[in-house]
Amino acid sequence: MAQAVNYLLYEAPMGYGVFHVENQPDSIGLRQKEAQETINDLARFGKMVKLVNFTPFDTGKQALDEINHISEGLMSDHLKSVLELNLPQTSGKKSKVTLAVAEKNLASVIKSTFSGVDCETSETSEVAGDLLRGVRLHADKLLKGLQTGDSTAAGLGLGHSYSRAKVKFSTTKNDNHVIQASATVEFQDKGVNQFFMRVREWYGWHFPELVKIVSDNLTYAKLVLLIGDKATLNDDRLHDIAAVVEEDGEKAQAIIDAAKVSMGPAITPADLGIVKGFAEAVVQQAEARRATANYLDKKMSVVAPNLQTLIGTPVAARLISHAGSLTALSKYPASTLQILGAEKALFRALKTKSNTPKYGLIYHSSFIGKASVKNKGRISRYLANKCSIASRIDNYTENPTTKFGEALRQQVEDRLEFYATGKKPAKNADVMASVLEQVEGDLDLDDAEMVDAAAEEVKKEKKDKKEKSKDKKEKKDKEKKRKRDSEVAPAAAEEPEKADGEKKKKKKKKSKDE
Repeated sequence: MAQAVNYLLYEAPMGYGVFHVENQPDSIGLRQKEAQETINDLARFGKMVKLVNFTPFDTGKQALDEINHISEGLMSDHLKSVLELNLPQTSGKKSKVTLAVAEKNLASVIKSTFSGVDCETSETSEVAGDLLRGVRLHADKLLKGLQTGDSTAAGLGLGHSYSRAKVKFSTTKNDNHVIQASATVEFQDKGVNQFFMRVREWYGWHFPELVKIVSDNLTYAKLVLLIGDKATLNDDRLHDIAAVVEEDGEKAQAIIDAAKVSMGPAITPADLGIVKGFAEAVVQQAEARRATANYLDKKMSVVAPNLQTLIGTPVAARLISHAGSLTALSKYPASTLQILGAEKALFRALKTKSNTPKYGLIYHSSFIGKASVKNKGRISRYLANKCSIASRIDNYTENPTTKFGEALRQQVEDRLEFYATGKKPAKNADVMASVLEQVEGDLDLDDAEMVDAAAEEVKKEKKDKKEKSKDKKEKKDKEKKRKRDSEVAPAAAEEPEKADGEKKKKKKKKSKDE
């Protein structure tokens, strides 16, 4: 039976509010209309709860940090201090207080941290759920210093920040692009293959011998566009046909010879135009499918290089797509990864108490095909184990590399050889230690190169500083010399004037004496 609620913790977008429950609602009549009206009415609900303390967040960043802690089921130091200051200190089981909390994960953390506090959520107590709903409904009036709409506006801004951070976090590995590209390639494969079959049947009615000569679907469709009416095909077009069939002169000549003796009926220009238009559309779809497959291959080399190296792009991408993300795949045990994609067969086997499936999506790996019938189950278990290791390395490593994938692939090949010949393979611990040593060596080499580059940069900066100081000194010397010259020039001009004045005085004196 749920306990009486003494306090409420309201995680508002602006801060933490702690309320004391003044009047306990009747849990028996809580679902009645009168009780619900009491909660919806601010005047009556205000008498049921009393604000003990409201501690606002200092910044928006703090609010985002707090909501991240709550969503992960953690209690921050800020929330811990709020509860320590506002909840009464208790001792003993009978003196415990009951705190209503909205988040069940947070409730368990609070209960384990504070020995004198029991927690109730909306899942464990209807009273707690309705009281929290009432506080949330009247938050703008119950919390001091808030105006109508403040809580909604703050919640909207915080929600956007929280969602933006989550989206950024989920796209760092580009899992979504891999999932969508893998699904697109599968969809294109189905459509393109069906269309190719339709082109073969349609044009094969006019030129039936071409199907036996050309087996590749894309090449066949391109030849339909090039040949058109078989009656127009002659030896002059040998080089054009050879260009389409990868410069195979014999095959090109065989196509021309077959056209000359073909048993197919003639075709009208109108019918041929429709067939060629359809063939052109199919070729474009095939090229689009090839471009998507190339994109998926490049994206997988970034997202999961080791898993790609181990089992190939198509199977690795389908595993990630089926799991939902690389992180989810890395959390699966090897036994789950082994039958991933064969869930229906597994549950059918469990229901009928028959043999469970040995493999799911990893059946499409080349290793399963190489193994003998009696060893397929053994190699599938071993391969699932290596795929699990590769996915975890790809998900949690900071420096992507394919070295682990290459080593894991070699281990699977050695295991196949062991099943066939009995040759003992190397131990996994030794292989992983060797690869780890190589990776660390590469990282040390990169660090050394970075240090050398930094040293060169420092030397260059020092040299530039010296040159700048030298230029500055030369400019100062030139400026001083210029000032000195400008001061000397007027003095030199005054001396001749003084000499001329003295000469004039002497001449005047002589004339007076005479």
